[in-house]
Amino acid sequence: MFDLIIRNGVVYDGTGASGIPVDVGINGDAITAVGDLGAADGEVLDAGGHAVSPGFIDLHTHSDNSFLVDPLADSKVRQGVTLELMGNCGMSYCSPINDRNREEWRDRTTKFDADKELAWDDFGAWLDALTESGSTLNLAAQVGHGTVRSAIVGMDARAPSVEELLAMRRMVAEAIDAGALGFSTGLYFAPGSYSLTDEVVELATEAAERGVLYSTHPRSESNDGCGLMVAITEAIEIGRRTGVRVQISHIKCNGTYVWGRAGQVLDLIEDARREGLDVAGDQYPYTISSAGLSGVLFPRWSQAGGRQATLGRMQDDDLRARMRDGIEIGLIRYQGPEGVVVANYAPDSSLEGKTLGEIADGMGVDPREAALKLYERGEASVVLHSMSDEDVDLITRAPYVSMGSDGSSLRTTGPLSSGVPHPRNYGASARYLARTVRERNVMGLAEGIHRMTGMPAERLQLSRRGRIAAGYAADIAIFDPDTVQDNATEADPHQYATGVSHVLVNGAFAVRDGQPTGATPGRVLRSRDA
Repeated sequence: MFDLIIRNGVVYDGTGASGIPVDVGINGDAITAVGDLGAADGEVLDAGGHAVSPGFIDLHTHSDNSFLVDPLADSKVRQGVTLELMGNCGMSYCSPINDRNREEWRDRTTKFDADKELAWDDFGAWLDALTESGSTLNLAAQVGHGTVRSAIVGMDARAPSVEELLAMRRMVAEAIDAGALGFSTGLYFAPGSYSLTDEVVELATEAAERGVLYSTHPRSESNDGCGLMVAITEAIEIGRRTGVRVQISHIKCNGTYVWGRAGQVLDLIEDARREGLDVAGDQYPYTISSAGLSGVLFPRWSQAGGRQATLGRMQDDDLRARMRDGIEIGLIRYQGPEGVVVANYAPDSSLEGKTLGEIADGMGVDPREAALKLYERGEASVVLHSMSDEDVDLITRAPYVSMGSDGSSLRTTGPLSSGVPHPRNYGASARYLARTVRERNVMGLAEGIHRMTGMPAERLQLSRRGRIAAGYAADIAIFDPDTVQDNATEADPHQYATGVSHVLVNGAFAVRDGQPTGATPGRVLRSRDA
């Protein structure tokens, strides 16, 4: 007797093995049988020849506050995603928070919900708040180096004192002990960019000792700072010194200066893997990227001390001129001001969807000055035209690269429908199946599913997720490989993917017949055997 039997589907178990036509039996929140279930009793779901796969695991997301704003955020679950790993790029901006770093929480949350209150004071309490809020899918979190550093050191461009470093280590350790499944860095962004490698090694040691993942947005993905190759080498060296498992986030050759160098990046990773280091990565299937305006265009020296210090420097004519010079270099990287598109700008939503060039024309200033004027009123998130198809495809083919959206769970109605965000928030997983697998034939369907299920589960060392097998959690996606499609575009991103007919999260329907059920069966995973 089963609570649910999935029949007539082609089951891809998440290991990369070819699909086979077998039944899947579910009781409660778990898969209890896979095979010919004959005349077994139970509710039957006819999969009608569609692919039946483990629910997709999105290793790289920024949904830290999505479900606190709206528990029904469904842009990811409609694509078949059943687990998101948050807190990437050194930004676990919901925790740990104190008076020194509360501003980022406000900036990232008030654009969705101006009245949202911060009702917790430590990492475990934040996870409790997520549990109480509910979610359409499962959530796991990492603790971010930038958030920790800003809590202890602030936005100062200096090394921490011995006492401060010890406080940071304690904060990282406490977050992992409270349920964080990883430690992340965003060494490209302030304040992570102000750290030395030795500081990161000290903190990553806490992750290594507790057996969790180290995810890193490298110090450079282009020709800025230390440069792409040195940044990748640094990520590998941190793994070498600590023994931590290294996940290089959204591997890319970002900006025209480094196009065509994907092979060199992969050579560095493969040399490390031959050495015996546990180094892998993730990637999203787009040639456009997204980040904060100041993070991608402003020189790092101008951000030291935080927003108010930056605004103060902008009042000095000489420093403002130096900032414009730095912004000019960034604009060349992203193919000029027409390659920088405002995605979300709370002070003036009428600018959303416009290029920096268009905004500059409207202001009657040059694009460099327009970027400064935007920041004077508030931070903007931007979409950038920054990569080549050839580099994206070459990185995708590397057998240790998972799919990770670098997006958030959003919704086409309510507060999460604001702005003109990167289409990856609504389409990355579906696009991977449609573009990477079906259209460009970069890999076969079984391998594509593996990159979104078994492989990310292995990276997180999850014991009950990422497989269709007896004893595993009943996180399941059922979709038509011939029609699954992302529909979100850069101009119109708030569009759901199609082609995914059913999604089960912990044995409950989150999506049925292509429509969300309104259920919130997701759980907050605090351990690798959850």
